[in-house]
Amino acid sequence: MGELVERVDERDEVLAVVDRDDAMLHGWRHRVAGILCRDTEGRVLVHRRPDDVPRFPGQFNWLLGGAAKVGESYEDAAARELSEELGVRGRPQLVLKYRCTGPYWLALHEIVVRGPSRPDPSEIAWHDWLTEHELAELVDHEAFIPEAREAFDRYNFPPRPPKPR
Repeated sequence: MGELVERVDERDEVLAVVDRDDAMLHGWRHRVAGILCRDTEGRVLVHRRPDDVPRFPGQFNWLLGGAAKVGESYEDAAARELSEELGVRGRPQLVLKYRCTGPYWLALHEIVVRGPSRPDPSEIAWHDWLTEHELAELVDHEAFIPEAREAFDRYNFPPRPPKPR
């Protein structure tokens, strides 16, 4: 059995403990913590996923994160994922939570990264810090993870530029 997660309902209440692969396969809703990382200049971390990962290989995202473990709060999951993926310790602050179009509830957190980071190459193949306007220009690119676009629209970023006709 792989990674265990809590299957939840439309109100984010626990129904059962299931394997995350099964949750994805069957479209069962579960909990995911996402983290928006800013540097001290307010720029946003954008990264590309490695080509050899099972979900969204080679695609771009502006959020770090992953599934909350069984019994783990969204906040604890965000802190754990920040440490695992970026090598940074901290307590990201909850900004918003919503039912994502993907089969999960997404709790979006935010943190300012003040020191050096050590991205895990098994999670992050490339990264850079972009202004909000640079991110807004890129988020519609086909290589961006679809749920990242949805989260972008729900977060209080400047509007995306119109698509060329």
